[in-house]
Amino acid sequence: MTDDILVKTRDLCFKRGERVIFDGVDIDIRRGSVTGIMGPSGTGKTTLLRLIGGQLFPDQGTVHVDGENVHELNHGQLYQLRQRMGMLFQNGALLTDLNVYDNVAFPLREHTNLSESLIHKLVLMKLEAVGLRGARDLMPTELSGGMARRVALARAIALDPMMIMYDEPFTGQDPISMGVLVRLIRLLNDALGLTSIIVSHDIQETLSIADEIYLLSGGKVVARGSTDELNASKSEWAQQFLKGQPDGPVPFHYSAVDYADDLLNGHPGRAQSRV
Repeated sequence: MTDDILVKTRDLCFKRGERVIFDGVDIDIRRGSVTGIMGPSGTGKTTLLRLIGGQLFPDQGTVHVDGENVHELNHGQLYQLRQRMGMLFQNGALLTDLNVYDNVAFPLREHTNLSESLIHKLVLMKLEAVGLRGARDLMPTELSGGMARRVALARAIALDPMMIMYDEPFTGQDPISMGVLVRLIRLLNDALGLTSIIVSHDIQETLSIADEIYLLSGGKVVARGSTDELNASKSEWAQQFLKGQPDGPVPFHYSAVDYADDLLNGHPGRAQSRV
């Protein structure tokens, strides 16, 4: 495995029932980079994060993280690997019965034998990094959506992970909160020497901070590259997605029989299947 590649998938295949999510997907996530994973809804972006974290098993192919084949690890080895991964969930997933301070302290208390005095210093450092040291006594119900996301980010970096995976970090944020999160993701990635994987539908925000972007559709990687490379891409699919065009390789109309035939020969209340 190349030293500068932290996450590598090869010939990754995964299905849910008869539905193909990934069909031979190859992805390389470079150490120290911010990598965007983008594509229409239902293309398996969050599923990819779960495969990387070992919550799901591929039907075929491999997922390597830091040189280890994730799905060949035993329970103890997988647990140790996950301790080196941070995760920022779309809803923040804060523990509602704990205040901000205790939410950030939770992984430190759960996974280390550090003294409370040292945990105190570490929690304040992480909260300072996201600009919320003054909110340490607030409960999750007292936080705005943007503040909750930032607290979740402080918790995600509590154990100094090698990598953070972001699942739709910008969803539901106002422009100011979104701008803060964009800045924090890039700043923390570079300052802490992290590797960041961002699953997002927010094109401009992701492209503004990502070193490389993978566009997924139909179980395949349909385009990849830097922001400039994707903007200059000749791929019709990439241009449709980046410009938000309603029709193109991803069609506006769901597959159906001919419209005129449907009007003339169809039966009210019953759709005809295409043969």
